[in-house]
Amino acid sequence: MNRLLFLSFFATILSISVIAQQDSILKDLPKQWTLQACIEYAKQKNITLATLRLTQRSTEEDLLQSKAAVLPNLTGTVTQSLINGNSTVTSGGGLQTSGNYGVNSSMILYNGGYLKNDIKSKELTVQSANLNIKETENDLSLTITQTFFNILLAKENINSLQSVLITSREQLKQGQIKYDAGGLARKDLLQLQSQVAADEYSLVNATNIYKLNLVTLKQILLLPTIYDFTVSVPDSIPIIQAQAKLSEAQNEAQQGRPEIQNGQLQVQIAQVELDKIRAFSKPTLSLGGALSSGYSANQGYSYVTGLNTNFYQSLGLTLGIPIYSRRVNLTNTNKTKILLDEAKLSLINTKTILNQLVEQAFINLQNAEAQYIAADTQLKANTEIYQITNEQLKLGAVTTLELLQQKNLYVHALEAFSQAKYSAALYNKIYEFYMGIPLTF
Repeated sequence: MNRLLFLSFFATILSISVIAQQDSILKDLPKQWTLQACIEYAKQKNITLATLRLTQRSTEEDLLQSKAAVLPNLTGTVTQSLINGNSTVTSGGGLQTSGNYGVNSSMILYNGGYLKNDIKSKELTVQSANLNIKETENDLSLTITQTFFNILLAKENINSLQSVLITSREQLKQGQIKYDAGGLARKDLLQLQSQVAADEYSLVNATNIYKLNLVTLKQILLLPTIYDFTVSVPDSIPIIQAQAKLSEAQNEAQQGRPEIQNGQLQVQIAQVELDKIRAFSKPTLSLGGALSSGYSANQGYSYVTGLNTNFYQSLGLTLGIPIYSRRVNLTNTNKTKILLDEAKLSLINTKTILNQLVEQAFINLQNAEAQYIAADTQLKANTEIYQITNEQLKLGAVTTLELLQQKNLYVHALEAFSQAKYSAALYNKIYEFYMGIPLTF
């Protein structure tokens, strides 16, 4: 019983601690998010980006180690021994002591440029790691922008359907009055009731879509499940505006996009790696030096005298000449050349794909803007027709069925207009983003 009470108390304390921690996190989060705030927050919290930043730090450590390789090393050795033997080996026989102490250092003077190229390779690798982060940030920014626009579209659909539902309920109310007065057939009244139910269903469906898009954005941002928030609706959304020509946009993308820069770096890295491999077939010259001393009891000296007597210094040059490596150097050189060719092909492929993406964005933008213009014209016409039909219904000049038909046309035109509006705005942002313009309102 005591154990159960203890476990229950511990669980309660733990639950309170978790709740307090969640409340502290939620307190620091805004209730309304702009597109820019979403992107900046995701850049800080995204796990993939955090992993890439750790990789980037690792490449910086490799660079520091590579730079340190040109410096001389320093090694100290201390050996203390006990020697046991007869009098012919040790002075006086029995157990004797001895010690050896030394300091060694060496430094590579020439190795065919390997160390220099290794430093260059590591510097390029650090730059590549930074570009990997930028590439992922760009992909994440596009994903967030698309989700953000989906939320705005869903929110506008909710507002539109709410207005439609208000009108439907007013029409039903008027129809009920006419029906009670004997001026409307029951069939027409039932049609109005059915339309109200259909509009309510559409509104519920639109609300669910809005909530699901919010959940998607919440998951992308790694926000707590219990956190409720909304997105900030901009005062104005640019739809149709002057845009750069396709050739200009493609040129801007080729010059500024991180994936192109990264591909170019991979070619440079492969070339430097080839230079490193070639260094193994060249001579190596190194400088080495040592200081050493020792003491042995069988020499008959005092400890200090023994160290002074046995103190030695050495300095020398070592030249290593590769003669035959059983084709290891040749194989490594040829394989590195293949990697260089692969890097060049990969760069060409990256450039081609980027040009295709920019062109696709340009085509999507043109289509979306044309659809927006058409949808705007269609909505204006259907709005006016629907308003006229609604007034005619009050005068008894049209049937309920004709009104509902015009209403459905109006609702479809309204949905098409909202879809075209946000599609055009989104493709505008994407097209500009390829040219290096930030994703902001």
